[in-house]
Amino acid sequence: MAELASASRPGDPRPGAEGPGPSGARQPKGILIVEDEAELVRALRINLRARQYEVRTAGTGREALAVAASHPPEAIILDLGLPDIDGIEVIIELRRWYHAPIIVLSGRTSPGDKIGALDVGADDYVTKPFAMAELLARLRAALRRDEGDASLSQPRPAVIGQWLVDLGAHQVRRAAADEAGEGETLRLTPTEWRIVEILLRRPGQLVGSAQLLTAVWGPGFQRRTNYLRFHMARLRHKLEDDPARPRHLLTEPGMGYRYQPLAGSGILRPVRLADPIRTGSDRQYE
Repeated sequence: MAELASASRPGDPRPGAEGPGPSGARQPKGILIVEDEAELVRALRINLRARQYEVRTAGTGREALAVAASHPPEAIILDLGLPDIDGIEVIIELRRWYHAPIIVLSGRTSPGDKIGALDVGADDYVTKPFAMAELLARLRAALRRDEGDASLSQPRPAVIGQWLVDLGAHQVRRAAADEAGEGETLRLTPTEWRIVEILLRRPGQLVGSAQLLTAVWGPGFQRRTNYLRFHMARLRHKLEDDPARPRHLLTEPGMGYRYQPLAGSGILRPVRLADPIRTGSDRQYE
């Protein structure tokens, strides 16, 4: 069933198909495939990798949420009929913090299913059976629209206590320079960085303990809440002015954690819904 990728040709619309441009090779764009049908996953992986995309896969909704949190992709291709939770619920949960394109790839063909997915945050909807060339064209179009908002997508530094956390530069430094602290930086461990990045990319949003544990430590750690308590205490000690009365790194008892930004310091960009495009058909995928 899998369509093998052909060699690059002049005019081939694949990223990097004609070699790097004047500015050099581009960083591959990450695509997350959320699908439980192994043969279809294989076909998608072959075609996407042949076009120089970096591909990750998830076979369940919960795995998709964990992978998206730990390795945020530039776009997600999502089946709705997943074995654990419905794809609609996955979209709703993703849209609490994730703002890049989501393309639904589903066997559900009713207008109600399509409208429901688009209304909760999907950017496009492709029904099975489908033409691989059409899906890839829709993916390119969604990524182009997303690149149009690139200036808004750059995370702005966030203030926590006296510290400025710059996710882009991967640096924590004094928010206000003075004689004693000018140029001073603060070291966070890799685990602390992962926790901070997940929270700061969802300003004001509750992030569940199980989601944090899965994103940072992996599947099977959802009940190790003591890990989070330990690392959150360390982060508050390093970043908050008063660790006993934190203003930014907040605990929601029994639920999870929240980064509360200062007014006007959020780093999210708006969700942009895509208009579907139409292309010619080629080989069909069930």
